[in-house]
Amino acid sequence: MQLMVVGLNHKTAPVDVRERFSIPKEALRKGLANLGEYGGINEAVVLSTCNRSEVYVVVDDAKADRTAVKQFIFDLTGNEEDIDEYLFTFVDEECIRHLFQVAASLDSLVLGEGQILSQVKAAYAMAREAGTTSTVLNLLFHRAIATGKRVRTETRIACNSVSVSYAAVELARKELGDLAGRKALIFGAGKMAKLTAQHLIARDVSKIYVANRHIEKAQELAEEIDGEAVPFDGALKKAVDVDVIVTSTGAPHYVVKSWETRQLMTKRKGRPLFLIDIAVPRDVEPEVGEIKGVTLYNIDALEAVVDDHVRERKMEAKGASRIVEEEVRSIEEKFRYLSFRPLMALLSDRAERIRCREVRRAASKLPDLTEGDWRQVNHMTRMIVRKLLRMPMMKLNASAGTEEQQFYMDAMRALFKLDTIGETTGSEKGQDCYRYAQQ
Repeated sequence: MQLMVVGLNHKTAPVDVRERFSIPKEALRKGLANLGEYGGINEAVVLSTCNRSEVYVVVDDAKADRTAVKQFIFDLTGNEEDIDEYLFTFVDEECIRHLFQVAASLDSLVLGEGQILSQVKAAYAMAREAGTTSTVLNLLFHRAIATGKRVRTETRIACNSVSVSYAAVELARKELGDLAGRKALIFGAGKMAKLTAQHLIARDVSKIYVANRHIEKAQELAEEIDGEAVPFDGALKKAVDVDVIVTSTGAPHYVVKSWETRQLMTKRKGRPLFLIDIAVPRDVEPEVGEIKGVTLYNIDALEAVVDDHVRERKMEAKGASRIVEEEVRSIEEKFRYLSFRPLMALLSDRAERIRCREVRRAASKLPDLTEGDWRQVNHMTRMIVRKLLRMPMMKLNASAGTEEQQFYMDAMRALFKLDTIGETTGSEKGQDCYRYAQQ
């Protein structure tokens, strides 16, 4: 067994590629439900956010089964174009390190942002619900979540954190000079939209319109921020006197189209319009940016704003990286120990069967022993077995991850005739750490 992650993120792929390989929730549920159709994939967790689409798996062999993982990604996204230049693949220790860095927000577009940890939790919860995790990924994701929490508790990486929504509002402020007294329209009513509204209010925006596919959600957010809910269809009609439009929906298609925007700009009589699209897939048709008087930015444009606020958190990131490395070493030790559990269990079971058999034989020859006497006999024989096995098991465990590992495993099998341990017979040093999961 091997751990592997295959995916793409904001570091390897631009937004137009990421949006084509974003994974809708319904497709994710169906994909996890049909995981058994992909040979070689034994466990899987899929992490899909606006900045990443990553599949964490336990496979029989990383090199041989990467093709099956790629096909799984294609089926989840409904897209089969050649994306090898954008994909990354990490195996075993590097896979663990990558996930821990993601959970610790060290791999985020916005260093120190807090949303990614909840997204990791949600991805793991969905996989658990679908039944696509077992011992390996359960242990891995529990530890990743704990690592993310530890980083946020023991460092100041989240202090003065710049969120994507904050960066979007700052970008608007830089372009427009001042947002005080201006009006804004927000497409979406989720967490990102709410944060955007709060940052706009902090910049003294005079009026905020909220448009959402479900009008009741738009009304709920509008009431909370003292704004105004508007119907999703035809929302641009309210944008005649709006200065800023921010889009943050989960729609699989464009919600702001070029032909509607051209009509709007005609009514605005040359008054400039500033749009920020922080959704993936994108909400605003790219051609909108070519319309005279319109300035359009997508999520990748926020990086410059983020960089202005990142210096302090980069210092804290050094401490966070040390924590990640500690946790990687710790879980590697756990995996190395657990890799011997099938072998140790077989040895313990064999010894226990022998002990029980000999005690039963003795019982027929010692009819006068009381129930209390037999309790003492059972206790004594168990302790003899435990003490006899203690040194071989300690030696086997101490060899984990060393050049002697395979020697001691083979010796243990030969000495005690443990010839039915299945997958623990492999000789690949790196792979043994994860093989216990299927035993």
